[in-house]
Amino acid sequence: MTALSVLVSPVVMIGMFWVVPTGLALLDGPRPPGWDPLRRAWPLLAAPGALALWLPRSPVSATLAGVYALATLALALQAPGRLILTRSLRPSEIAVLSALVAPSVAGLALVAERASYPLFGFDLDLLALTVPHFHFAGFAAALVAGLVSRASDGPTARFAALSVPAGTLLVLLGYFVDDWAELAGAVVLTAGMAAVSVLTLRERRDLAADPLARGLLAVSALVLAVTMLLALSWALGEATGLPHLSLTWTAATHGLGNALGFAVCALLARRRLRTDRAFPPLPTLPRTELPA
Repeated sequence: MTALSVLVSPVVMIGMFWVVPTGLALLDGPRPPGWDPLRRAWPLLAAPGALALWLPRSPVSATLAGVYALATLALALQAPGRLILTRSLRPSEIAVLSALVAPSVAGLALVAERASYPLFGFDLDLLALTVPHFHFAGFAAALVAGLVSRASDGPTARFAALSVPAGTLLVLLGYFVDDWAELAGAVVLTAGMAAVSVLTLRERRDLAADPLARGLLAVSALVLAVTMLLALSWALGEATGLPHLSLTWTAATHGLGNALGFAVCALLARRRLRTDRAFPPLPTLPRTELPA
């Protein structure tokens, strides 16, 4: 097992076992058929994927990863069901829908990496890092952006809800184009995360009475600002040749900070806040505003 996998695998397990089901529990609004059984069974469905992380790359570990990938696909299929029920394309809901789809990208990358298959020509280390990226940037960050933007209908909230999933998608597309396209995605994603940080600090000031929740919100906002600058520095260095951290050190700093300092703290804070107050009801557009 490489040093990179030893670093990444425990973080991925946190994403699989805790971040995804905790995030799903924070969502309200209409629930498509199968939502509750899938959410309750998620830790059981994640177990084969977690086991695959620690086994050597082989058909056995690829098969175990495939079980988890099927669960992520089932979650992605909840997105169109939710859209049909809410009939809402408000920015906050777009962020939530993108969060539901993101783990399926991680699941596919995990299967390919465990099978030693260079999917779309990507090397195995990059595929391995795609797994945590789409659990934390793809799922957790988009979900948090959707939640914080629901407390405010201003331009910052709308920008955060749209730019976080857009930036994540642009980074993914940059893998297929070149380093400059990936840098453009990193700029959009960093700007969106900065907006999430501002909204989080505003929420801390206005809404959080629980001292622990206030502390968690502050940590998540401040860590997010630092980790995204590290990610932007890496993307800039890859595109321009300027000195920058290696991929392993970027994973150890940006990756760990974003996963534990931002995502985990943000979700913990919102779980505590949920016991004190309900999130505002999810707004929906009039039926005439979406095509049948």
